[in-house]
Amino acid sequence: MATISRGVLLNLAVLALLSTLALADSDSDRAAELFALQSRSKSGVIHLDDHSVSRFLTSTTTPRSYSLLVFFDAAQLHDKSELHLQDLRKEFSLLASSFIANNAENPSSRSKLFFCDLEFKESQSTFGQFGVNSLPHIRLVGPEVKSLKDSEQMDQGDISRMAESMSAFIESRTRLHVGPITRPPLLSKMQIMIIFTLILIWVPFAAKKVLAGETLLHDKKVWLISAVFVYFFSVAGTMHNIIRKMPMFLVDRNDPSKLVFFYQGSGMQLGAEGFAVGFLYTIVGLLLAFMTHLLVRVRNVNVQRLIMGSALLVCFWAVKKVVQLDNWKTGYGIHGFWPSS
Repeated sequence: MATISRGVLLNLAVLALLSTLALADSDSDRAAELFALQSRSKSGVIHLDDHSVSRFLTSTTTPRSYSLLVFFDAAQLHDKSELHLQDLRKEFSLLASSFIANNAENPSSRSKLFFCDLEFKESQSTFGQFGVNSLPHIRLVGPEVKSLKDSEQMDQGDISRMAESMSAFIESRTRLHVGPITRPPLLSKMQIMIIFTLILIWVPFAAKKVLAGETLLHDKKVWLISAVFVYFFSVAGTMHNIIRKMPMFLVDRNDPSKLVFFYQGSGMQLGAEGFAVGFLYTIVGLLLAFMTHLLVRVRNVNVQRLIMGSALLVCFWAVKKVVQLDNWKTGYGIHGFWPSS
């Protein structure tokens, strides 16, 4: 009986060892498959669907030898400029390609993290398993994660601050080194050579014009128009719109056939709002410049008074509109007062 017991125990140990090796081989096979899919992708981002998510995540045992950083996308929402899905997808691709390039000589690190994306129409079931109900959305599925809903979501702040903040998120959660983000140059070598050649051809003609005083920089009208443009650019909040990538208008949620040009609320400003207020400010500035520089040259006093009175009425109307818009948008009132005697 003792001999039989030892044999049974030996068989059980062998079976346990074989099962462990089988699981290890299965995990390594999946990692190798992910590595092959990554190599075939130009940006290093692996496109997943419901079947591949089951293959690499839900049907596996934990712990896995790899982590997946998943970008959730929806092609039907690419026209929603306020979501910036296409721009964020490009940043995600830059993040993936930079990680691969910076760890080219360290295959062990490359095989521990893979960058993937999911498209809503192709993977609605997986979206539900993750519990994703809004975009943009990025999840990190670690080796120990069993339920997809338990995976770690990247904060909206990390997503909106582009690839560099995404890199910091990865390094803080996975202890892997992403390295510097490598962005493609704005111009190719051929384009730079063409531009340089054109500049060399243009320099002698430009020098001749400068010495003769016949360039646009010598024209007062150009400086006047440029000054007005800079003034409008400043008071219209254009720099804010560029930095925040604010849309010119929104589509009314209640009636998609209508467009919203003015958004009520101090937390957001549309491009059309800035241009409207900038236009009113520019009118006031131009009228004041006209009255102080050109109107004083008119010799007829009655004409001066008539034009000045009309200009002041227009200025009063423009400032009143700006005050009304500010009060409607923010809820803060601006009240004028007359000094007492």
